[in-house]
Amino acid sequence: MAWEGTMSLIGAIFNFLVLDHWMGFGYRGSLMRKFPPWIQILTALAVGAVFGGIVNYSSASAEPDSSAAEFAASYIGGADYIGGLFMSALKMIIVPLIFSSVVVGIAGVGNQKGFGRRGLKTLSYYVTTSFFAILIGLTFVNMVKPGFVDGKPNPEIKAMIEGDTNSLEERVAAKVGGQDRESLNSVWDIFARMVPSNITEVFADNGRMLALIFVSLLVGFGILHVSEAARSSLLEFFKSVNELMVLLTGWIMVLAPIGVFALVTETFASSGFEIIGLVAKYFAVVLLALAMHMFVILPLILRYVAKVSPVKHFMAMRNALLTAFSTSSSSATLPITLRAVRENVGVSNRTASFVLPLGATVNMDGTALYECVAVIFVAQVMGAQLAFTEQMTVVLLALLTSIGVAGVPSASLVAIVIIVHNVLVPIIGASADAVIGLLLAVDRLLDMSRTAVNVFSDSCGALVVAKLEGETGLLEDPMHTAHANPQ
Repeated sequence: MAWEGTMSLIGAIFNFLVLDHWMGFGYRGSLMRKFPPWIQILTALAVGAVFGGIVNYSSASAEPDSSAAEFAASYIGGADYIGGLFMSALKMIIVPLIFSSVVVGIAGVGNQKGFGRRGLKTLSYYVTTSFFAILIGLTFVNMVKPGFVDGKPNPEIKAMIEGDTNSLEERVAAKVGGQDRESLNSVWDIFARMVPSNITEVFADNGRMLALIFVSLLVGFGILHVSEAARSSLLEFFKSVNELMVLLTGWIMVLAPIGVFALVTETFASSGFEIIGLVAKYFAVVLLALAMHMFVILPLILRYVAKVSPVKHFMAMRNALLTAFSTSSSSATLPITLRAVRENVGVSNRTASFVLPLGATVNMDGTALYECVAVIFVAQVMGAQLAFTEQMTVVLLALLTSIGVAGVPSASLVAIVIIVHNVLVPIIGASADAVIGLLLAVDRLLDMSRTAVNVFSDSCGALVVAKLEGETGLLEDPMHTAHANPQ
């Protein structure tokens, strides 16, 4: 059968590119290891997308119980398993790395001078860039109008939604779970989630990043006020833990090409490209708006505020950006982001260890932009005309929810549902969950893109704050930087 030949070809290419090259079997393995990590990850992205697309295409026309369908299911399951192992390895070190980094960053300074100033600059940067991102998304979605065809709601999308309403709504319900969609409690509870009732909960849950940062700050400041003997012992301990976590990060990243390949090939094998054609305009609007923010707005901030070369910063962050794109998780990418900002960019540990963990939790430029575009798209498909004041409400809620629900599963979807049910449903008098369910078909691909934007914005924030704090040697030789910026 044709699909058998296709799958045999996939197996041969996978063996040549992945097993031989990255696992180090034979002379080709030593050759591949000579390539920089970012080249290996980029190659894994490309090859994974091709393999996933081939599997999806080969099984799309096959009978449900055929060998092709069974192979595709096995392939997707295997890729998901391997990708899950890589994600688990990254998530495994998030809590100890963040905790030790923040504690060392605070206690290692020796005093509290300048902390409030650094915090104000960090939050100002995050709010400003998120607001710019939302305005870009709002501008693009109103100019292109992806939900309309000839000034009317897209008939093909409406027909698909009407023919599969229950299934699409069930997808949303499964993703959102028990989240409250009728109120903004998930936004206003942000401060309540910051203070844990049991400190051990913070170390057992990767979703409690705000609480972890809060506890880390308390411990860091506490170390400054204990006896000299205790301070010295505690600081050396946390420095040792931090050094160990950085070392483990490096070991895990050796497996990054394999993990990235598995994650990407599973995404494309499951989703394919067919659904993109139906929502192509929406898909393009989100990508163009994200590109505008990432390649125009943020570089302008780097050039005129931090006064550094945006190209150099892109190159310094390439490993982190590729990892963010493939994992779709700012938190999982945080260990790589911290390492790149400190070693490649030259930002001091005290700045990076505060700005980046906070950014991975509350700074969601790409997410905020995406929420705005998605809500306006839903309104267009439903035939609702949003006035200027209503669109400004969407902007405000996108800004708040990108911060407030960042710690919950399926954060972007939860935020979109909250905004739609608070702004759109009262206008149209009907549920829009089926339209939101349609967006889930391409959400993974867009999630990869917006996560890269989130991580790049975090790194830019660390660089901007470092520059405003008077740090020198940024984006220069790390050996020189290490002497210029105290840890």
